[in-house]
Amino acid sequence: MGRKKWGQKSAQEEMFLVRLDRLVDPRHPLVKLGERVDWTWFEAQYAGQFGEVGRPPLPTRLVVALSILKHMENLSDEDVVAKWVENPYWQHFSGAEFFEHRLPCNPTSLTRWRSRFGEEGVKKILAESLRVAADEGLLKRSDLCEVVVDTTAQPKDITHPTDAKLLESARKKLVKTARKAGLVLRRSYQRVGKEAVFRSARYRHARQMKRAKRQDKRLRTYLGAVMRDVRRKAAAAGLEVEGQLKEALTIAQRIHHQVRDPKAKNKVYSVHEPEVSCIAKGKAHQPFEFGSKVSITTTVKSSWVVGVESFSGNPYDGATLATALRGVQEVTGAEVKRAFVDKGYRGRKHHPAGVQVLISGRKNLKPALQKKLKRRQSVEPVIGHLKSDHRMRRNFLRGSLGDVLNAVLAAVGFNFRKLTRAWRLAWLFFVLLGIRLTSRLSAPAPGAPALSAAT
Repeated sequence: MGRKKWGQKSAQEEMFLVRLDRLVDPRHPLVKLGERVDWTWFEAQYAGQFGEVGRPPLPTRLVVALSILKHMENLSDEDVVAKWVENPYWQHFSGAEFFEHRLPCNPTSLTRWRSRFGEEGVKKILAESLRVAADEGLLKRSDLCEVVVDTTAQPKDITHPTDAKLLESARKKLVKTARKAGLVLRRSYQRVGKEAVFRSARYRHARQMKRAKRQDKRLRTYLGAVMRDVRRKAAAAGLEVEGQLKEALTIAQRIHHQVRDPKAKNKVYSVHEPEVSCIAKGKAHQPFEFGSKVSITTTVKSSWVVGVESFSGNPYDGATLATALRGVQEVTGAEVKRAFVDKGYRGRKHHPAGVQVLISGRKNLKPALQKKLKRRQSVEPVIGHLKSDHRMRRNFLRGSLGDVLNAVLAAVGFNFRKLTRAWRLAWLFFVLLGIRLTSRLSAPAPGAPALSAAT
């Protein structure tokens, strides 16, 4: 089946519906934004991904608009779909012709569409936000040649990892996966494992570390027994350990080994998110964060986010610079000539060729460059807004792909909110200017008698 037209109604239905173009204010920032975004370009990009068989897909404009609104307003999938019904401006921005009283889609549809977009798709939305800013005169082409680059940690939605919780979670997942594969285990250790985790937490709270470590040792013994039982039963049944069972067994083996060897490399900090890394950013209140490292690139003058890259593991900041600048060129099409960074990027061997890298604290520069180097700190409040206002405080999307999608969409929400704020301030300026001119025209001339209240 082909793609259906969004908001298509019969002639009889249109008689009793309210048209959104008669309901909304054409000067509203969301109305202006909906007119300036090239929606046909997005529809052309994803037109070839759907066949003629099956349920018609959701309109591309609807899904892209919901993704933008979600990160502009810092909402979950469920909340953005629920608030869409209440807000006529959101419906007009999504391409609807009439005011709708039903949910536009199931919230789970946004999850499937994000995986369909991929990294390349969400970066196209980021490029579109910069194109609109350039067309409105808010971003100059020359501003893209000088950027500020910095890294931050994007925490994952996981619990704080401890040996007891990791051992118990690995045992539960392995038992569940083995039963799904048809294996009948000798024992699951469900009751005693739950009790051991509880005792370990209580002993640590009471600072009785020897007793707590004894409970951790029991949990490790339970996990080892289940791992051996799974291997024996799989071999006896003639089953090859593969797929989800192999993945669960591998994660359990890694956790079983790292608990015994605290200095082990490539540790697992979450059973359902094994790619999570431990990142130390030097914060006094939060020494370690568990997630992924993200590189943020902004322009020097106007602080538009022009590049976002996510990195697995915990690489050295200097080693991420070349990839970050390459990503800026892919999004904007402009070649970066000068980058301003902090002291974490020291090391000339990591600096890309043809780019002048200026590290904070450098002296003996020209006054113009020295002034721009002081603008390096402008990226810090941008990172703060990305985390507090655009869903980078905690990443709820799964996997390494979720790390990339969440970071780039946060930048999309930041840029589009900056666009709407500029239009709102411009409209407010003209309103105040009109009020001031009106008050001047209505004021009495110098020397003229003032009108009394009775007059």
